Parts: sequence; structure tokens; C-alpha cells
Amino acid sequence: MSGINKQLKILEENNKPIKVAIVGAGLMGKGLVSQMSLVKGMEPALVVSNKIQDAIKAYTLAGIPSEDIVRARSLTDVNLAMERGKNVVADLAEYACKANLVDVVVDATGVPNAGARIAMDSIANNKHIVMLNVEADVVVGPILNKMAKKAGVVYTGTAGDEPGSVMEIFDFAEAVGFDILAIGKGKNNPIDYDATPDTVRQKAMKSGLNPVRLASFVDGTNTMVEMALMANSTGFIPDLRGGHGPTTEVKDLPKVYSLKEEGGILNRYGIVDYAHGIAPGVFVIVTSKLPQVHHEMRFLKMGDGPNYVLYRPYHLTSLETPISIARAHIYKEATIAPIYDRPVAEVVTIAKKDLKVGERLDGIGEYTVLGTVDTYETAREENLVPIGLINHNAVAKTNIKKGQLITYDMVDLDESTDIYKLRKIQEEEEIS
Repeated sequence: MSGINKQLKILEENNKPIKVAIVGAGLMGKGLVSQMSLVKGMEPALVVSNKIQDAIKAYTLAGIPSEDIVRARSLTDVNLAMERGKNVVADLAEYACKANLVDVVVDATGVPNAGARIAMDSIANNKHIVMLNVEADVVVGPILNKMAKKAGVVYTGTAGDEPGSVMEIFDFAEAVGFDILAIGKGKNNPIDYDATPDTVRQKAMKSGLNPVRLASFVDGTNTMVEMALMANSTGFIPDLRGGHGPTTEVKDLPKVYSLKEEGGILNRYGIVDYAHGIAPGVFVIVTSKLPQVHHEMRFLKMGDGPNYVLYRPYHLTSLETPISIARAHIYKEATIAPIYDRPVAEVVTIAKKDLKVGERLDGIGEYTVLGTVDTYETAREENLVPIGLINHNAVAKTNIKKGQLITYDMVDLDESTDIYKLRKIQEEEEIS
């Protein structure tokens, strides 16, 4: 971290800041713009939103004068304004991916298909891509990461989101030689499988959050997506479909996340899970084969063993994203990315309500579907649909009961989307 800080100061001193384009100006995008405006050696040069006033507000909230904000209506406008050192707003994501002076693109849309397109276009235009869009990553992250490597750019998730925060502890624990047994995140509210934008709207408005986004947290889909992202970047798997989700305290995590025969809840080690009662923290459960390591861990008040918890009590979401931007640009390394050419875990689709033949579905955090996590192998064996492929053009081919897992033969999917096409390529390359 000190190395990044030093390098950013050098960029600042040499007047060569990392120029960043942010696509999406919701809660996360606005927070990122404000935080980035305080970072040496980095500039939020372009903000893109389909609601142009949100993009403007992202800058004004950061204290940027209105006279320094330029509304661009073409790529030429973007390029000219950036050359003049202005802060630019626009309503087309392709400008972020194609602007001459942009070094790094951040996708903060949270929309699976939009994320797939933004990542593809960024990579095609030799720009590093930082994905706050975990919803797209868990569906097509492996193929996008492969494309980025071929292009010589970085595809990465973000520091500050729970998967990125877990990955930092995981890398530390592995680097110093611990045996890693389990990884996970806290969840700060009980899962309400019936949550919709309508049921959470009032709370969402108070938080300045899109009701669809909040509903995806409350119905558990976001937690499942984040667990899948952790799995895809470490090789760890869910211990069972949907995870255990125990209610516990930090001090009890090592005992809870031990094998059943050891008094815990696990069927095996090498798993990813979530827990109530420890949010907003993340954790990694470790042990060691050597008695002297156990002796020192006990001396250091890390518990009685044989399992120990490495716990971080916070994650700062998009406020930490500048770290991932800097790592990608300066060191050409990802904070968190898929380790294989296929997923390790899949977030599959469950009907949130009874669906009739011919009825249209919607998407994550909406009214008709929610997601749960399972292993990729199980999802393939059971022909289960990744939730990121479901959109408003998906149509039920058969009656589907509330709570039923949705298979490919139950729905007509929208095959015209970028994310569907990318997923098909990803699966074909795996077979070949």
C-alpha cells in the first residue's frame, strides 16, 4: 500500500495523473468521484450516466465548480474537453471506453449486460477495466479476464467490496504460509426472499440507493453473487447450495467454521460462506501444520486453535476503488479476478413468485427472480440458468412455482445480449 501511495505522489508531482472514466453515477459512482478527487495522482476525468444530472451531481458533490464541468454530446466533445483539463459528463458508455486520454474505466452500473459491454469495449480499446459490477463478473468474468490478458490490460474487481477485501486477507494468509480453510463475509440483515423494489423503496430513498439495488441485497442475491466472486477468484466452493449463513460472533467463527466432526458446521474445508452478526466485516479461517505456529498464535491472543480467524471489521466499497485503479495502472495487477477459464461457482435463478407460461421475467433485485449460489458443476448438471442472463425479454415457457430453480428449458432467454453471447463463447472455449 505504501508503494502505491508513493507512486501516486510521483504521478502528481510529474503532472501525469491517472485519468479515470466512471460509468454509473448512483451511490457507488458518486462516492467514488468524491473520494478520487482527494487522491493524488488520479483524476475522475469523465462520468457517464444515462441520467446526466446524476453525472453532474457526482462532480458538484466533490466540490468541482460547474464552470469546470463540460456536457459532451459526442466522442469528439469528450476528447477536446479532456485535452482542456475539464471534467466531462456524458450519457453514452462507449465514450468512456473510447476516449483518447482515459487510462482506466470503472463500471459502477450494476447491470449485467451493461457491464459485459463496457468491459469488452474497454479491453478492445486497451484500457484497464475495474468492475464494481459483480453481477456481470460472476457470469462472464473468466472470458473477460482472458480477453484482457491477451490485450495486455488488466481486468479486475475492486478493493473495498467484500470479495476484494476477502482477497486481500486471502493473499496475505497464503503468502505467509497459513493453511486456509474457509473464507466469507458478513451480512447485516436477515434474508427476505420476497423483497422487491416496492417493499424496500422507502428505506432505499433514505439511503440514496436505487430500490432495485437494495432489494438485491435484502433478497440475498447480492450476497450469493459476492460469494460466487470469492469462489471464482480462489477456487473455494460453497459448502452447500445457498451457503450456511449462521448467526455468530467474530470470536466464534473459528469453531463455527470447523468440520462437523470437530463441532462445527462444515462438510469440508476450502469453502466460501456468509455469516450474520459480523457485518460489515469479512473473514478468513486459517490453521497450520506446525506446533510452533500454533504456540505463537496462542501467545498473540489469536485464540486456542486449531483454527483461527483473520478478520477485517469494515469494507469501504467504492471509496477504496482508487486502490484497484492504481494497482491496475501502475503495477498491471488485479485486486481480484477469476483464476480459471470457467466459473467455480454459479449464481442460479429461483422464481420469486409463481410464473405462468408466456410471462416475462425481469432481473436481479426486481419482482420475478432471485439468485442462490452453488458449484458450477452442479449448475451445469442440473441445467440451471445463471441469474445474470435473465432480463425483461426472458419469457417463461412453462408454469414455474415460487421457489423453484429455473432451468434453461423453462425459459426463452434473450440471446441478443452481449452477456449471453459472451457466456456462450466462454462455455464453447471450455469444451474445446
